[in-house]
Amino acid sequence: MILSDTRILEEIGKGTIKIEPYDRECLGSNSYDVHLGKHLARYVNKELDAKAHNTIEHFDIPEEGIVLYPHEFYLGVTLEYTETHAHVPFLEGKSSTGRLGIDIHATAGKGDVGFCGNWTLEISVKQPVRVYAGMPIGQLIYFPVDGEIAVKYNEKKNAKYSGQISKPVESMMWKNKF
Repeated sequence: MILSDTRILEEIGKGTIKIEPYDRECLGSNSYDVHLGKHLARYVNKELDAKAHNTIEHFDIPEEGIVLYPHEFYLGVTLEYTETHAHVPFLEGKSSTGRLGIDIHATAGKGDVGFCGNWTLEISVKQPVRVYAGMPIGQLIYFPVDGEIAVKYNEKKNAKYSGQISKPVESMMWKNKF
């Protein structure tokens, strides 16, 4: 079951969902539109190693936008900082974004109860496309949780992405033991 607009508003009022900045115009009937932040990043090396700390270089989207290219992988970030303390948030692309050939996540569309931060986007495009800071890029939907949560994400000692800042964050796979 997905939370409706009235339920999302109730949860914001209770403090179990936090969205900053919040704009009532971005609330759909069962989702909240999020926007592309001004910071993007790319991995420095073309070949990545899952056991290594692969570094990224950050750059800003200029006022006139920036063209993203196929066969390049970009990390972006949502303009919005979010907290979700009682629901499972899912980040999905908007149909308008998809119709431009923009994918906003490779695999990581689900958040955990207790996630607090800006969402890092895993952006790829099907053809060259100009994007702009502040453009609608995705939508958050919220699912209720069945049962008690023993440890929320922001309380885990090994939470690699808790408190993400307003810049994209690289993969922390290297912190796993394998």
